[in-house]
Amino acid sequence: MIERKSIYFEKAGPKNTHQTLQVSKSRAQLLKIRKIVVATNTGDTAVKCATMLTDTDIELIAVTLAAGRWEDHCPPDPEKLDELQQRGVRIITATQALMGNIGMAIKRRLGGLSDTELISHTLYCFSQGVKVAVEIAVMAADAGLLAMDEEVVAIAGTNRGADTALVLTPAYSNDFFSLKIREIIAMPR
Repeated sequence: MIERKSIYFEKAGPKNTHQTLQVSKSRAQLLKIRKIVVATNTGDTAVKCATMLTDTDIELIAVTLAAGRWEDHCPPDPEKLDELQQRGVRIITATQALMGNIGMAIKRRLGGLSDTELISHTLYCFSQGVKVAVEIAVMAADAGLLAMDEEVVAIAGTNRGADTALVLTPAYSNDFFSLKIREIIAMPR
């Protein structure tokens, strides 16, 4: 039996970012996890995470929204992306694995619910951050930046900031159901 502490925030949102990043770093170090994947729209959360990981051997991968989603959300800040690159952070800007992809185009044009949106809404039953954390792990795997047999920490949030962190074993999108959520580090209640 393994006993570990999970954090459940009373409310979702960016006010939980600092604590989410702290507990994620601690859990990664405890489990000797060498990669953290973080969702970031503007680059702000990734910069905060990179700062917190200074003087560790943990590699940070920042995942931004695809350019086609910037109008609905926001584009990454070029200055923050430059700072991340100078810190050695790998940055992925790609189509979302679960929402914001071709399935969304089909829904908009023809109606109905795509298979990937069904998966997304199932993960939303936990929280938006759980859905995004799973999604960015798949995106980073598809980019060739994660090994499928190594656990990673995936950090995401509700709209802005970070309020969710998972330990998971990633999978490529074409083998999605091999992904395993191993631990919930933090999430909104």
